[in-house]
Amino acid sequence: MFNTVLVANRGEIAVRVIRTLRRMGIRSVAVYSDADAGALHVREADTAVRIGPAAVLDSYLSIPKVLEAAAATGAQAIHPGYGFLSENAGFAAACERAGVVFIGPPARAIEVMGDKISAKNTVTAFEVPVVPGIAKPGLSDDDLVVAAGDIGYPVLIKPSAGGGGKGMHLVEEPAQLRAALATARREAASAFGDDTLFLERFVLRPRHIEVQVLADTQGNVVHLGERECSLQRRHQKVIEEAPSPLLDAATRDRIGTAACNTARSVDYVGAGTVEFIVSADRPDEFFFMEMNTRLQVEHPVTEAITGLDLVEWQVRVAGGEKLSFTQDDITLTGHAVEARVYAEDPARGFLPTGGRVLAVHEPAGPGLRVDSSLQGGTVVGSDYDPMLSKVIAHGADRAQALARLDAALARTAVFGVQTNIEFLRFLLADARVIAGDLDTELLDVRSADFAPLPAPDDVLAAGGLYRQWALARRGRSDLWAAPSGWRIGAAAPVRTDVRTPLRSETVAVWGLPQAARVQVGDGEIRSASVEVDGDQLIVTVAGRQRTFVFAEAGDQLWVSDERGTWQLREAEVVRVHRGGGPRSAEIVSPMPGSVIAVHVESGSPVAEGDPVVVVEAMKMEHTLTAPISGQVELLVAVGDQVTVDQVLARLIPELSEDKQQ
Repeated sequence: MFNTVLVANRGEIAVRVIRTLRRMGIRSVAVYSDADAGALHVREADTAVRIGPAAVLDSYLSIPKVLEAAAATGAQAIHPGYGFLSENAGFAAACERAGVVFIGPPARAIEVMGDKISAKNTVTAFEVPVVPGIAKPGLSDDDLVVAAGDIGYPVLIKPSAGGGGKGMHLVEEPAQLRAALATARREAASAFGDDTLFLERFVLRPRHIEVQVLADTQGNVVHLGERECSLQRRHQKVIEEAPSPLLDAATRDRIGTAACNTARSVDYVGAGTVEFIVSADRPDEFFFMEMNTRLQVEHPVTEAITGLDLVEWQVRVAGGEKLSFTQDDITLTGHAVEARVYAEDPARGFLPTGGRVLAVHEPAGPGLRVDSSLQGGTVVGSDYDPMLSKVIAHGADRAQALARLDAALARTAVFGVQTNIEFLRFLLADARVIAGDLDTELLDVRSADFAPLPAPDDVLAAGGLYRQWALARRGRSDLWAAPSGWRIGAAAPVRTDVRTPLRSETVAVWGLPQAARVQVGDGEIRSASVEVDGDQLIVTVAGRQRTFVFAEAGDQLWVSDERGTWQLREAEVVRVHRGGGPRSAEIVSPMPGSVIAVHVESGSPVAEGDPVVVVEAMKMEHTLTAPISGQVELLVAVGDQVTVDQVLARLIPELSEDKQQ
C-alpha cells in the first residue's frame, strides 16, 4: 500500500479524496494554483505544492508540473479526481514513465474509450448493444448526409472526441443537417482539437442511465448498480439518483452485465462508469453511449446504497489488491439522490456567477452527506468549473430520499454568491420528478416555468430592522456619526431602500430595535423587534417570530431561512427623512449646526449617494448625501447656521424618456 498519494485536482473532489486517504493512513499531497492558495483542499492535505498561476494550462493541466510536485514530495501514486488530467492517456503514460502509479485505468483503456468511434467498435465485439448509426474515422459531411437517410431522422450528431455535450446537435429533418454538421465540426475542433463526427439515431424520450463498474488487476470485474442521470441541462447533469426508478431487476442484471463486458473489452482497472441511453417508452432496450474512465461526480449515490468507498477501492486496486467481494456480495440498500450546487443564476439563463463567499451553512443529519470545498473567504471566479458542492441524501426508499434532499437544500446557504439552490428545490417539487417519469429534456422544459421567489415582507423587514440595530449600536459611541433617527422627542423614521433582484421597497423603522415599529413599502405599520445572536437574526413582527441566518459585507446583507436565501442591497448611507410619509427628495439636517462644506453647485446633476452638504455640530462633521439621482437645488451656503430638520437641498428627479414624452 502507498504511504504518500498526490491528488492532482482541486475543489470538492480533492477534499473528498484527501479525507479518504487520511482515513486509510496515507499521507496526502495537494497541488494548487495561485487562485487556490487558501483553498480548503490545501488546508486539508498533509502537504501542498504550488504548481502555477490560475490558468489551468499553466497549473492543473500541466503534466510536467504535476509530476515535479510528485517527485518533490515522494508521492508514489497520483489520484486525478475527475476533469483536468483524469482522462488524459498521455498523463497516465507519463506517470508510468516517471515511476509513479496512476490511480486509474491503463493508458490504452483511456485512449480507446476517449474516442467514441473506437469505443463503439470495441464494445460491439463484446456483444454490448450500441445505438444504430454510423461511426467510422474520416467521415465527410457527404458521407454523413447519405448515412442519415439510412439511419432515419431524427439523428444526433456527436463528436468522436471529448464530452460534456459540446458539439452535440439534434437534427430532426434533412434540410437542417449540413448546417448542423458545419457547426458541430467548429465546436468539436475548438473544444477538443478534433472535428471528427459520427451519427446516431436519436432515441425518443431518452433517459441517461449509467452503471458503476470496479475492476482489479487480476481480471475480476463487478458492477455496483446503476444511476439515473436524466435530469440534466444542455447535457450537463444536475440531479442524479441510484438506483434508477425505471429499471426492473431483470433489466438491471442485463445492463450490469453489458457494463462489465464493456470494461473487459479494454482490460479495465479501477473505478469507471459505462453510460447507456434508454427510451422511457421501452425501458427494456438500452444502448451503449460511452465509458467514463474515471470517478464520476455522482459517485456518492452509489456509495450510499452499496456501503463501499469507491476512492478507497481505487487506491487499493491501484496498489495491486484483489477485490474482496464478488457480484453476489453486492446489495443495493435504499435509495440515494444527489444535487449539484452551482454558482449560477437560473433566473438569467443559468449564467455563471461568482464572488467572495462570506459564509457557508451546510446541512447535517441522518442520511445526509455534503461533498464541498466551500469556506468563508473562498473566491468563486471564472477560472474553474462553477460547481461548488454536492448535497446527497439517502433514505429507505425514493420518497424518503427526495424529502431528505429537499429539506437539506432548504438548510443550505452560500452567502456572497448566487447559486441554483432554489431551482433545485423547484425541480424536486415537480410532479414528474416525484413520480420518476424522467427524460433528458425534462429539465430544459421545466426551466421555462421557473421564477425565483420574491423576498417576503418579513425578509425585507429583517433587513431594515437589522440596519436599525446596527445604527443604534454605532450611536451608543458616537451619536452624530450614526443617522439613527434620534432627536429630542419622538424618534424620526430611519428609511432605507432595500433591493433584491425582484423587489425594491422602502423600509421605515421607528424606535429602538428591541421595541420598534416597521413598515415595508405602503404596507401596514407593525410592532417589531430584532435580536442579533452570532450569525442569527431573531425578528419578531406583529407577534410572529422568525429566525434567519445572515452575513453582511458593505451594503449587502444576505438573509436565509427554510424558504430560501436572499441578497438585500441598500444604500451605503441610510437616509433620515422628516415624518413618516412617502420618501422625500429633500436633504434635511439631522441636527442643529453650521454648514462647513458644499460639494456641488446648484443646478448640477448628482447621482444617488453623492455627497452634497457637510454639517458640523459639537466639533463633529456629518456628510449628507443625495437620496436620489437628479438635479440639485441648494438652499444653504457655507457658513449658514441650520436647525434640526431644516431643508438644506432639494433633488429634482431625472425623468425617463417615456415620462418626458
